[in-house]
Amino acid sequence: MAVSPESMPEKPFDFRAPPPSPIASGRRSCVTNDDVLSEFLEHSLRVPDLILPDKVFPRQKFIENPPKIDFQLLSSMESDTLPKILDSIATIGCFQLVNYGIPGESILSALAAAAGIFQLPPEKRAAVTRSPEKLYGFEEIHEEEEGEMSEEFVWCRGEGLKLEMEGIWPVGYSNFSEKMENLLSDIEKVAEKILLVITESYPTKPGYENEMMQGQDVVGSACYLYKHSQNVSADKWSSSLRYDVIRMLIRGIDYSHALCLHICDGSSEFHVYSKKGWVSFRPDKDALVITIGDQTQALSGGQFKHVIGRPIYKGEKKEYISMAFLYTPPSITSRPVDPEKGKTISLSQQAIAAIVLTLVYHILVYVYNKF
Repeated sequence: MAVSPESMPEKPFDFRAPPPSPIASGRRSCVTNDDVLSEFLEHSLRVPDLILPDKVFPRQKFIENPPKIDFQLLSSMESDTLPKILDSIATIGCFQLVNYGIPGESILSALAAAAGIFQLPPEKRAAVTRSPEKLYGFEEIHEEEEGEMSEEFVWCRGEGLKLEMEGIWPVGYSNFSEKMENLLSDIEKVAEKILLVITESYPTKPGYENEMMQGQDVVGSACYLYKHSQNVSADKWSSSLRYDVIRMLIRGIDYSHALCLHICDGSSEFHVYSKKGWVSFRPDKDALVITIGDQTQALSGGQFKHVIGRPIYKGEKKEYISMAFLYTPPSITSRPVDPEKGKTISLSQQAIAAIVLTLVYHILVYVYNKF
């Protein structure tokens, strides 16, 4: 008897899994690899806890005052002046200079004229703010930096700065610039003699100058002017000092130079920053503090120590102005660079610098809050 298709019982749908892969271990291996990949991603994306040593922030170290050298005895080989200079600049990168022959009236007159620069209102300062394209002018102050211990202005010879400053301070700047030109001429004579004595007493290493100074922008002499605030509280002074140390160690000095001559009479302390440490001392009254620049370090084959100097005025009842003259000899400035153009940095270098600075910033903020 034939059975019609309609009378046959219906078969349930077959939900069985498809046949296994020809490679028997394929399905299991895939699951295993997923677990390994998940574990790898979990560990890779996890931000590690930042554990820093207790003494990561550089501690202040007081030292005996560096030797005080009489400028009039520099050329005398009968005294022990030269050995003192060489030993001091090799160990701490600085020494003090007295009897240097610059009239006190010339210095006081320039300092008084410089005070007018820092009285300009913020809206006028904004037109002459420093940037990567120009190395002169006012240091930009961010909101978190307001009320810091000092304000900064960089002066140099150049038509760009002259035109911009005369636009916002026509009468005052002409008077200030004239006094600065006169003082800078005297400073350069002193620096020239000091550098001559140093270079004649220590043989330079062939080829080292080109190796160390390749790619650096040399713009000639310039001057950093600082206005130091008055009546800063102890807590504010301590926090500002930490910020100042970090900023100086990271930023350094924009101008390549051979020597820096600091006019800092009345300062409570003088700080010397280098890659290997931070020391301080109390400078003698009326003495110039001379610090060594990168060019002199290069000429000495690394024997002399390049440092950054900064006077500190603590707990004073009045505002002070200090000056730091950066000197570059004419032989090096034979290839001058326009300070208005600054340094040329490629886009890739800017991107790398931005990443590095961001990481450094977060680490320093952590250190600052921790200690």
